[in-house]
Amino acid sequence: MAKVELLAPAGDLERLKVTLLYGADAVYVGGEKYSLRANAVNFTLEELKEGCTFAHKLGKKVYLTANIVFHEQDKEDYTNYFKDIVDCGIDAFIVSDLALAKYLIDTYKDKEIHISTQDSVTNLESAKFYRDLGAKRVVLARELSKEEIKEISSLPNLDTEVFIHGAMCTCVSGRCTLSNYVTNRDANRGGCAQVCRFAFDSSLGDTFSLATKDLNLALYIKDLIEIGVTSLKVEGRMRSLYYLATVIGSYRYIIDNIYNNTLTEENLLEYKQRLDSVANRETTSQYFTHEADVTDQYYTGRQEISNQEYLGLIIGYDEETKSIILKERNYFKVGDLVEIFTPEGDIYPYEITTILNEDNEPISVARHPEEILKLPFAKKLSEYSMIRLIKKG
Repeated sequence: MAKVELLAPAGDLERLKVTLLYGADAVYVGGEKYSLRANAVNFTLEELKEGCTFAHKLGKKVYLTANIVFHEQDKEDYTNYFKDIVDCGIDAFIVSDLALAKYLIDTYKDKEIHISTQDSVTNLESAKFYRDLGAKRVVLARELSKEEIKEISSLPNLDTEVFIHGAMCTCVSGRCTLSNYVTNRDANRGGCAQVCRFAFDSSLGDTFSLATKDLNLALYIKDLIEIGVTSLKVEGRMRSLYYLATVIGSYRYIIDNIYNNTLTEENLLEYKQRLDSVANRETTSQYFTHEADVTDQYYTGRQEISNQEYLGLIIGYDEETKSIILKERNYFKVGDLVEIFTPEGDIYPYEITTILNEDNEPISVARHPEEILKLPFAKKLSEYSMIRLIKKG
């Protein structure tokens, strides 16, 4: 049996590189048309070609999302657009429109067609329908239990993809009209305004929301592997580099150690905690272990606090001062205990004893985001290594 795929989001070229370097087996991206993340930077044809070349050199894959609800005007010149996309070297399309799926299946027989979660595949017969249409994979609805995922994953000649981490949709797998109604932005054509996270006034004089807590299935990855899921998917094409590096690196560790039979309960709980700490919302297992209930939902009193543990991105090495060069992200100071971590999975505990500015002058506090700083370190680290604060307690 093939090893389960770890699939990561990439909202732009830099995110694509970071997620692949931190352990993703494949990435899903949006082009300049037909993507449900219209507010992401997304990929020009030139960037997509570069991204595919980068991924293929690592033996990894790139999937292109074209999963909006198509209206008549969206069909203009779409045949030429998808030909250009194929010429860039993508490995699969993720689509929701049936006519588009059939066109791509018939036209590009060497490309995989994956059915988007927007189609809300929740049962075996739907999965059979898409398989018989010619689809290679179905992205299952987020609202499925372990038993339902197992049943669909048992279907021969069809891959299954399951969301394991990230934001949940209050509506069924993205089929939302709230955004249209409140803001006149069509969530099903890339304009989601996340109305479910708005604070609404109630008749009692307080506020309420419709928001769900985030998904985190770190404790159940072994279950998903054992029931035959093909691909484990992380949500978040608009998330930060630090978020993506931490989440993808953590799941890479969990998956690899499951296959190596070296994952301890202590390690698993440590990485579960790390995954929780990088988010600004609480996380739950949602529908996987039980019918979602009050414990999986926000109603009142929700707080979303920006993550402050990400201190900076390492962008080079100064041979003269034997220091790593850092682009600061958040406040830190001399005396702080931090961790330096790399795409290869190395983690270096580090006490900050000296901070140098660009002129090699010592400073005691780093308080200006995007400032270039240096920290003494014995070795040069790989591109996209990062530094985070060690939380006390």
